[in-house]
Amino acid sequence: MTQRAAALLATLSLLACGATDRPSEGATGADSGSPRTAAPAGPTRGAPGIGDPDFPLDGNGGYDVAHYALKIGYVPESKHLDGEATVRATATQSLSRFNLDLRGFEVSGVSVDGAAATFSREGDELSVTPARPLARGAAFAVKVTYSGVPQPVRGSSNLGSYGFIPTGDGAFVACEPNGARTWFPANDHPADKATFDFEITVPAGVTVLANGELVSREPAAGGGTTFTWRESHPMVTYLATATMGEFQLREGRTPGGIRNLAAVDPRFAGELGDLYTRSGQITDHWVTVFGPYPFSSTGGVVDDFSAGYALENQTKPMYGGFRPDQSIIAHELAHQWFGNSLSIERWEDLWLNEGFATYAEWLWTEHTGGDTADERFRAGHDRPAGDPIWSYPPGDARPDDLFNESVYLRGAMTLHALREKIGDDTFFRLLKTWTAEHEHGSVTTEEFTALAERLSGKQLDSLFDAWLFQPRRPAA
Repeated sequence: MTQRAAALLATLSLLACGATDRPSEGATGADSGSPRTAAPAGPTRGAPGIGDPDFPLDGNGGYDVAHYALKIGYVPESKHLDGEATVRATATQSLSRFNLDLRGFEVSGVSVDGAAATFSREGDELSVTPARPLARGAAFAVKVTYSGVPQPVRGSSNLGSYGFIPTGDGAFVACEPNGARTWFPANDHPADKATFDFEITVPAGVTVLANGELVSREPAAGGGTTFTWRESHPMVTYLATATMGEFQLREGRTPGGIRNLAAVDPRFAGELGDLYTRSGQITDHWVTVFGPYPFSSTGGVVDDFSAGYALENQTKPMYGGFRPDQSIIAHELAHQWFGNSLSIERWEDLWLNEGFATYAEWLWTEHTGGDTADERFRAGHDRPAGDPIWSYPPGDARPDDLFNESVYLRGAMTLHALREKIGDDTFFRLLKTWTAEHEHGSVTTEEFTALAERLSGKQLDSLFDAWLFQPRRPAA
């Protein structure tokens, strides 16, 4: 997400959408929700949160999702959505009951492994009790049938909206940080990645753009068109999209051979060629800097919805109602490595996404003959000691101010300070090693700092502490 989003999402008190929920029986605290925590003997309820202490009701405990199969029918005129979601997962403890995150909708049926399950709703929590307990290590499939009008997360005048947002001709779907629940039941936290199949039926003339690759586009039995998309690489839920409407498309390959798809609302028809060309050029350049492209396609989508921000939806960055310049495209495409392939385990480490993508903007500007990364760093460091970025340590992103400018700017400055300390050769080897060793995985700040020390042979605690964790301006 770009700093346009930081301005809009100045606070995120809406993050815990189910904040009125109460922990249910069997929950023993934040750690009980972690997929890595040993399960107690005997069936118990999975915790109502995945274990992120800053967002205790995001995600759920007791299972690890492998795949989402989403069958959705959507009518833009009425804004009505009919959904059938099959979530394939593995129990990480012996489960008597578990939760899924789902905002709104009427749930008409739930089954587990084909047998009817009982269920209840409280806030954004859908609690499911299978006909018989699930053994630890057991693979299972839960099917949820639901319908209604999607309810995006709407902020006050300075926050904007996110999730599944109905538009005049379809929907704008950008879900960071926890908006996946606004259109399908999910383990809605970046710590649990999964593959996705999307089968989406819409009226004739509407195009659906989801993650990954288009498998088929067929006439629907009851009229309209069914689009089937598949993302075969693991993906966090907030990166899932099914943006739909009237679009003009250009498809092909980057000069380096990567599939490339650009799509624009007719209002932005004049930007289609530039979006396609720039996305291809920048993706190919990042391959030389960050390592092999981690997905099967690249590109971007400009929709006619004034979101005021861009989001790095996996394989298809979204630009909400504006013409993206090179810097923003560079930022969102860098996220395909930092944030998408390498995803954070906890929201406090958001600088690993946004600091890296912001530094990528600096590298692209330098590559194209503009200010150097060092000049951008010096300009940032010249801010007075009383500037708010110095009082906000970016290594511990705050749940009520997640997208603060410091997470972006000081995060990027941390990387430049590191580059100066360990030298260019080691720094750029570090970036490629980081993306290679954790491809399609989850990462933490501790893992990055340990790798930096291993490759450089230097003790770097004081550097990372000063730039990431102290509420003051570090020495340049």
